Amino acid sequence: MGKSGQGRFEGRVAAITGAGGALGRASAVALAREGARLALFDRDPAALAETAALCPGAVTVTGDASSAADVARFAATVRETFGPVELLVAAAGVIGPSKIAIDVDEDEFDRVFAINVKGSWLAAKHLIPQMREAGRGSVVLFSSTAGLQGSPLYSAYSASKGAVTLLTKSLALNHATENIRVNCVCPGTIESPMHRQGMANIADPVVRAEREAFQKAKHPMNRFGQPEEVAAAVLWLLSDEASYTTGHALPVDGGRLA
Repeated sequence: MGKSGQGRFEGRVAAITGAGGALGRASAVALAREGARLALFDRDPAALAETAALCPGAVTVTGDASSAADVARFAATVRETFGPVELLVAAAGVIGPSKIAIDVDEDEFDRVFAINVKGSWLAAKHLIPQMREAGRGSVVLFSSTAGLQGSPLYSAYSASKGAVTLLTKSLALNHATENIRVNCVCPGTIESPMHRQGMANIADPVVRAEREAFQKAKHPMNRFGQPEEVAAAVLWLLSDEASYTTGHALPVDGGRLA
């Protein structure tokens, strides 16, 4: 909070996709506390309503992050409700199957890429033009530590997050001279429904328990992260405190990649 008691984002318009998920919700709540005016998007209307209840004054749109029509409708709603957006958090994502690459089914592969990669691109495509209108903007996409190194089991997820990392860098180069910054966060394992879903995808309970212990041991802090810790990194990247940071992939991983 600033010296006047106002937040870092007082009155600024922020759009969040995947706002019903743990990381999108944590980012939305943190932005609301800092004074942002929020537009929230998710495919799950119940989860979206739960997030909106924590963010007074937020407008919500239900839709599919991989649908161009739905994302365009969301962008139009943001513009009509608040004016041009200045802040974007693209947090929609799925983890996909726990399989080696050659065992992933085509429809599974397509779904992971449609939501994680195409969804991030569509959010940028439809909302960055409003930032040009506003004269400034900051974008945070969601990659992963799995987007910075290979994954033996979540191959489609890892490949998709690697694509998000390079999409981030390309967008940063595209818009660096327009006062629009683009970065991504790369969370390690975070306590969240997505993490629990990923574990549930491992059918053998013994293998599942071993994998859980193995994942925790890979984090030098010997614990999984919390959504609020990722949100703190998101807000820093969005803020003017990071005014000279663009094209960066920021691990939030308890030292996993150290």
